[in-house]
Amino acid sequence: MPIGSLSDSVQYLKGVGPQRAKLLKKLGITSVEDSLYYLPYRYEDRSSIKNISRLAVNQRVSVRGRIASLELINVRNRKFSIFELTLTDGTGIVKAKWFNQPFMKKIFKRGQELFLNGIVKINKYHGVGYEMESPEYEFITDNADSFIHTTRIVPFYRTTSGLGQKTLRTIMYAVLHESLSIIHEFMPDDILERNALVRLDKAVMNAHFPETEGAGIESLNSGRSEFHRRLAFDELFIFQLGVAGIKRSISERRGISFVSRPSLTTNLIDSLPFKLTASQQKVMSDIFNDMEDSGPMNRLLQGDVGSGKTVVAVLAMLKAVECGYQAVLMVPTEILAQQHYFNITCLLKDINVNCMLVTSRTKEGNGSPDILIGTHALIQEGVAFDRLGLVVIDEQHRFGVRQRALLRKKGRNPDVLVMTATPIPRTLAMTLYGDLDHSRINELPPGRTPVETHVITESEKQKLYDLIKREVMSGGQVYVVYPLIEEDGNDALHSAELGCKALKQQLPEFRIGLVHGKMKPENRQEVMDDFNSGKIDILVSTTVIEVGVDVPNANVMIIVHAERFGLSQLHQLRGRVGRGKRKSFCVLLVYGNIAEVAEKRLMAMEKISDGFRIAEEDLMIRGPGDFFGTAQSGFPELRVADIIRDSHILEIAKKEASALLDRDPLLEKCPGLRSRVNSMWKGRVEFYKTV
Repeated sequence: MPIGSLSDSVQYLKGVGPQRAKLLKKLGITSVEDSLYYLPYRYEDRSSIKNISRLAVNQRVSVRGRIASLELINVRNRKFSIFELTLTDGTGIVKAKWFNQPFMKKIFKRGQELFLNGIVKINKYHGVGYEMESPEYEFITDNADSFIHTTRIVPFYRTTSGLGQKTLRTIMYAVLHESLSIIHEFMPDDILERNALVRLDKAVMNAHFPETEGAGIESLNSGRSEFHRRLAFDELFIFQLGVAGIKRSISERRGISFVSRPSLTTNLIDSLPFKLTASQQKVMSDIFNDMEDSGPMNRLLQGDVGSGKTVVAVLAMLKAVECGYQAVLMVPTEILAQQHYFNITCLLKDINVNCMLVTSRTKEGNGSPDILIGTHALIQEGVAFDRLGLVVIDEQHRFGVRQRALLRKKGRNPDVLVMTATPIPRTLAMTLYGDLDHSRINELPPGRTPVETHVITESEKQKLYDLIKREVMSGGQVYVVYPLIEEDGNDALHSAELGCKALKQQLPEFRIGLVHGKMKPENRQEVMDDFNSGKIDILVSTTVIEVGVDVPNANVMIIVHAERFGLSQLHQLRGRVGRGKRKSFCVLLVYGNIAEVAEKRLMAMEKISDGFRIAEEDLMIRGPGDFFGTAQSGFPELRVADIIRDSHILEIAKKEASALLDRDPLLEKCPGLRSRVNSMWKGRVEFYKTV
């Protein structure tokens, strides 16, 4: 069946059918377009044909010849069979062997001409000379597609059970040749010329089956060939057009202009027992300028753990309140909501502002408080607001853009400030948060003590006990954190409980508490309050205390099975200590032989304390796809581009997208491009309606 559209199902293509279509779906391939952008993960140069007489052991080579003989050998005492063919090219012979595949004898005939590609070995099973075990083969015929698997630069795809490499490669070759006539160029000519980009049909074809001349194997395998560059540019350019569409659609709305005589904000600044850092003051100025503008604020505030983001957020909320509006602070967990509520009410104890805590246990919404602090319960139907003016979202990466939009809909285009203590490398921020203006608090308040970090093994546990005894006896407090086991959360809780029992036996003179996510919220809060007030010396916990928990007297963080944690998470946990005047420690306890990736994370933790350097290291180690553990809800996934490898392309794509939208805001002159944008962002936002 001929291909009529890139959206056609792959099921009806040559060599596919219903069963293979199911297997392709497992790879994320359901349409012709999906297959075009399912690129090889590596390439092998098989373009050079060797004379058999010039073969050498342990080389991967391609040879061409005719089949001189065929034989099926049954090895009775070893209970296996060997199918063997002998190939000659006039200069010598080489044998090809397949084990326990007797059906292979039906595939070949004497006198047939074919290519073989494999690793040359000494013939050790039958006869003398050279052999290849299970080589790839290609019959030489008059068909145009008879040179797919050898005598060229050959692509290798990630496959799935039931769909072999050779089968998938053959399908891809057929799809490409059938669809070339409907791969239409959509990129404006001036952008192609300015950035020296190859045409789309050439890029797609050569990204799968590169022309031997002019295609360097190293550039192909690194994803830096001119063909990959074009496809990566397309993806990043279309992504940036969509992000710019979100940003422009928000900025064009009429928002709230928060202009009044400062009263509450001035009162808070005057009452603080410390002076705001220069970085905090700069960020506060950015935020206040946005709030005073008539368009809705849409800003990301980044700051390392303990950098003072909360004070800045409270000042922004007070600015909204003194102008007669409500402010909302949404956080990912109840324990963090309670912590924020406690800290903010203490901060505002001498200021006449009404605060309310909203969690899943809140029975019904109340529209009257000035400031509401809560979890995702804030966006449930029962919660309403009288005059919502400012939305602050903490730890934004725990939420998706849809949740952010739902909260925004609770008011009439309120200002939005999103915060994160998970430092985001610039390249990642440009993709995940390209619709936001960015501010960064890049210095810590005076008095924050550096945290001394050490990695120790299980055999050195006595050092832990000595450290705990010394620090608690001198007035400090200790966290001991266990990992959550991904496969079964109950196992992780059990480990924390066993750890708590072991510590009580080892250190009976100290008061030890346990907190984890399965506890009733009121019981969990009671333990946290006891730790905060000093009634508990050692708090054994799961990662529920990862973000936002602030106990200045706690100065020791022990992370058990630290090799199981991500670098960003380790840094967040370390940020729970070093908040007071006491010298602080973070001990990373590891078990057994650890993987190379885990070792890199632990070495980074020992050497690096700056959160933004940690984030860059994390991105390099883990790659962009898993930076936050799960995909950022609401944003399209990148199939071709890699934001680490292609960071320079991202910069160019962002500039080109902005320039194009300045000239053609609705992409009316670029209907093909507009269609591509809507296709990538389908189900999220229709930015560019068909005119």
